[in-house]
Amino acid sequence: MFGLIEITPWHWAGFVVCVLFFLALDLGVFHRESHVVKFKEAMGWSVLWVILSFVFGLFIAPAFVNGWARQDSLDFITGYIIELSLSMDNVFVIALIFTFFRVPAQYQHRVLFWGILGALVMRGAMILAGAALIERFQWTLYLFGAFLVFTGVKMLFADDEGVEPEKNPVIRLARKIFPVSDQFHGQKFLVRVNGRTLLTTLALVLIMVETTDLIFALDSIPAIFAVTTKPFIVFTSNVFAILGLRSLYFVLAGAIEYFRYLKIGLSVVLIFIGVKMLLAPHGHGPEPHKWFQVEIPTATSLLVVGGIIATSILLSITATRREQKAAQRSDK
Repeated sequence: MFGLIEITPWHWAGFVVCVLFFLALDLGVFHRESHVVKFKEAMGWSVLWVILSFVFGLFIAPAFVNGWARQDSLDFITGYIIELSLSMDNVFVIALIFTFFRVPAQYQHRVLFWGILGALVMRGAMILAGAALIERFQWTLYLFGAFLVFTGVKMLFADDEGVEPEKNPVIRLARKIFPVSDQFHGQKFLVRVNGRTLLTTLALVLIMVETTDLIFALDSIPAIFAVTTKPFIVFTSNVFAILGLRSLYFVLAGAIEYFRYLKIGLSVVLIFIGVKMLLAPHGHGPEPHKWFQVEIPTATSLLVVGGIIATSILLSITATRREQKAAQRSDK
C-alpha cells in the first residue's frame, strides 16, 4: 500500500511513544511549576517544533513510508503547513476563551497541555476513521471537498460571535452531571470541598478548549486528505502541528490585532483546498470525463497556501501599522 516499506503497528506505536515521552518531559521537567510563559520562551519552543517537524518530514517520514521518497516529504511538509496555518485561527479562539474566563497567565500552559493531549486522541481517531472511509469509498473525497468549500465561504462572510459557554452543549452537560466551583483552585481541575468533588473553573476552560479543537478538526483533517490519503503522513503532520500549537499561542495571543485579515486568508485556503479535492480524479470506477479534472501538484498547493497566508499576514501588519502611525499623528 505504501511502497517499499509498509507501515506496521510498531511504527505507529513508536511514534506515539516518542510523542508521549516529549510531552511527559515538557510537563514533568520544563513546566513542572506553573509560570507565565514569556514571548522569548514561547518563540524558542515554536522554532524548535518547526525544526523537529521539518527534520521528521525530510528524513524520517519518507524512510518509513516509501523507502526515501521525495513526494512523501513534500506531502508531509504541505500537510504540516496547512494544519499549522488552520490552527492559527484556533489560537485566537483559545485567546478569547482565556479572556472570557479570566484564566491566570501561569495556568494557561497547563490547560493547553491537557487540551492538546486530548486533541491528539480525538484527531487520531478521526484520521483513522476518515482514512478507512476513503479507502473503501474514494468518492467521499468529493464530499470532503464540497464541505471545505462550504466552510470556507461561510467563514468568509460570518461575523465573530465571541465565546458563549452557555451555548456549549458539553459545558451544559458537565454542569448537569458534576457540581462546579465558580472559582479557580490553583492549577487543579478537580477539588474536594465539604466532602464533594467539584469541577473547577479551569476544568470548564479545558472542556471549552477541547470542544473548540474538535470543531476546528472537522475542517483541518479533511483539508489534509486533499494532499495525501496515507494515514501515517496525515496523522504525523497533524501531531506536529498540534504540538507546536501551545508555544504558537503564547507567541501570537498578544498580537491578535496584527492578524485581522488572517481569517480571510484561512477562508480562501479552505476554498482552494476544497476546489482542489473537487477537481482531482478519485475512485476506481469507469474512466471519467477528463475535461473537468485537474490534478494540482502538491508543490503548487504548498506555494499557493503559503502565499495566501503570507499575504494575509502582510496586509494585516501593514494595516495595523498604518493605523498606529495615523493615531500618532493625530495625537501630536
